[in-house]
Amino acid sequence: MLLTFIGVPVSVIGTLMHWPSIILFIIYCLTIIALSSYMGRATESLAIVAGPRIGGLLNATFGNAVELIISVFALKAGLVGVVLASLTGSVLGNLLLVAGLSFFVGGLKYKRQKFNVYDARHNSGLLMFAVMIAFVIPEVFSMDMNDTKKLSLSVGISVILILLYLAALFFKLVTHRGVYQSDNEAQHHDEEPEWGKGRAILVLLLATLAVAYISENLVHTFEFVAESFGWSELFIGIIIVAIVGNAAEHASAVLMAFKNKMDVAVEIAIGSTLQVAMFVAPVLVLISLLYEKSMPLLFSWQELIAMVSAVLLMVVISNDGETNWFEGLTLLAAYVIMGIGFYLI
Repeated sequence: MLLTFIGVPVSVIGTLMHWPSIILFIIYCLTIIALSSYMGRATESLAIVAGPRIGGLLNATFGNAVELIISVFALKAGLVGVVLASLTGSVLGNLLLVAGLSFFVGGLKYKRQKFNVYDARHNSGLLMFAVMIAFVIPEVFSMDMNDTKKLSLSVGISVILILLYLAALFFKLVTHRGVYQSDNEAQHHDEEPEWGKGRAILVLLLATLAVAYISENLVHTFEFVAESFGWSELFIGIIIVAIVGNAAEHASAVLMAFKNKMDVAVEIAIGSTLQVAMFVAPVLVLISLLYEKSMPLLFSWQELIAMVSAVLLMVVISNDGETNWFEGLTLLAAYVIMGIGFYLI
């Protein structure tokens, strides 16, 4: 609360008075993280009312809203490399950092934690499709294409991804709702939400508006901060933007795991990854067509190999429908290894 009520006005004052970029960068990041905690609490309240699947979807959506807003302003500024890197960072961050921390923290309190094995297997197939087919295939086919054809391929794939994501939501929430229900989903109905539905929605809207304003200003500090610290665009996108942009999900997923609500924790971590890969990334490709510099859905080989490795590791770990602290530590170790690699590029 203190960070939010001090951070938001200080961000506005600092922007208007043109404070040094590094100071503003730190203020903006801390304020966005503070606002994200409010978004997390509001979505947790809605999750208790709506149930674990819709709650997890809401949490992932509003968590990704922060990153989507940052990315749109970065595209407007022509920072296509930062946006692609932040998408990679989101996939790695959600699958390895968020899930890893959730499994680790929850595992310290409980020996074994179970979640819906049917959801895990359904999500595994979608993860394999979204990252290993929709991201790798364009890179392979575009090797001998000119820029126009690369963009056409990216737009076509983006439309297919969005349609399949909407179909996946329809499958999970409408046609097959309750068909693959686990014992865990019947629990926690006696829990009272922190805020009522109206207040939670109002907090979400206000926090999202504040994040949008601060994110636009945050983007303008990237180039100066990168030069000052010797960071690459790739490192800023993959580590900094991804961690700041996904702060709400990080906090919520770990809290849910600590409360042994693994269905929600897994839905946040994996559901958010799917949303980034199948909805946020393609939407950004389509939005970029409105700007001077368009963004094809083409990642570097380092980014692709890192994402494919993260997906394979998560599929192997999650497909049995249960987890422990050591599996969480394994995911965290993978994230640190990749972080060191991207830092040194």
